[in-house]
Amino acid sequence: MMSDLRKARIANSLMFLVCGLGVASWAPLVPLAKTRLGLDNGSLGLLLLFFGVGAMITMPLTGKLVTWFGSKKVIVVSGTLIAAILPLLLILDHTYQMSICLLIFGASTGGINVAMNAQAIKVQRSYGKHIMSSFHGLYSIGGLVGSLGFGLLLKAGLDAMSTIIFISVLLVLITYLQFSRLMSDDALETPEKTNKGFTLPSAALLILGAICFISALAEGAMLDWSAVFLTANRHLSIEFAGVGYAMFSVSMAIMRLTGDSVIAAVGRLKVVVWGSIIASAGLMLAVCFPYVSLALVGFLMVGLGCANIIPILFSTAGNMPGLAPAYALPVVTSMAYAGILAGPALIGFIAQLLTLPLALGVIGICILFAGLIFKISDGRIKTSQAQKEVEEVVFE
Repeated sequence: MMSDLRKARIANSLMFLVCGLGVASWAPLVPLAKTRLGLDNGSLGLLLLFFGVGAMITMPLTGKLVTWFGSKKVIVVSGTLIAAILPLLLILDHTYQMSICLLIFGASTGGINVAMNAQAIKVQRSYGKHIMSSFHGLYSIGGLVGSLGFGLLLKAGLDAMSTIIFISVLLVLITYLQFSRLMSDDALETPEKTNKGFTLPSAALLILGAICFISALAEGAMLDWSAVFLTANRHLSIEFAGVGYAMFSVSMAIMRLTGDSVIAAVGRLKVVVWGSIIASAGLMLAVCFPYVSLALVGFLMVGLGCANIIPILFSTAGNMPGLAPAYALPVVTSMAYAGILAGPALIGFIAQLLTLPLALGVIGICILFAGLIFKISDGRIKTSQAQKEVEEVVFE
């Protein structure tokens, strides 16, 4: 029979899949929303802010919600809300209505993100080896299914509403079928301090959060602007608007599913530094040459480069000495979503002033700086003994 630990790993992996599928299903809806609401690039960027704002509001509170109600309940409520909001994002025709729904959508994504990562940290500790990248690999697979699957179902003859309802029902089924297999909240307790009062984050934690912020700028660019870029600047048909994000998700999924062995072989420092270089080069390739094929190759490179940066940072934050994951993870996840919050708006404003390709080029420069920050900060970030026991390579 399958062990409870194995069941917990599969169940939590599927929660990452739910999160990735739900978020990615929004990507091909962005151009539709832009047309339906009659928005220019600047106004669309402002609207997309609400997704990040919702996540930013929820993430710092999720640690407390997990303490009060348990991570399993946070996951199931958040997953249900994601599924319920998706169809509304397709039909609402007033900007204020879309703003409210995106706020709730972002809040739900933020809640499930913190709770499932807290579970992943504990499962990783129980396994005694690095498996965080594999969890995030399922998120990327969800991203692939959500972005590419939407277009394929449209091509198969389903209308947009039937397609998005099908995806929502799938999300609900996965969430409720796997709920009982998630690791119990008692098992998630740790002997580390829980920081019941307000405590300022340490410098090391803020460094990790800053790198998460910059990396998330690139991921946010792929989610919210890749479809717009391909349709408006590379003249791709709307049925294939999600293919750019799909290429990004495919490469990210492959790298994350193999990331644990890669990290063990070459070390976290090289993975983050070279990843940032590859991601930056990919964005530059996409925007500097007027060919759809090269844009797709560039988006693929962004996925390859960014794939293991955030899993490494989340794993490190969740194992910092003296800090419970329920405290440390909301800090870095909040800063990551601050990147998702700032990214779409920054791109929208720059695109309005200049062009969308130039705006994406700015993000490419920013992700290059992420690797530089990590290189400079190497040796200043310490992790707990639990982290040292499950990873081959650690900060010295």
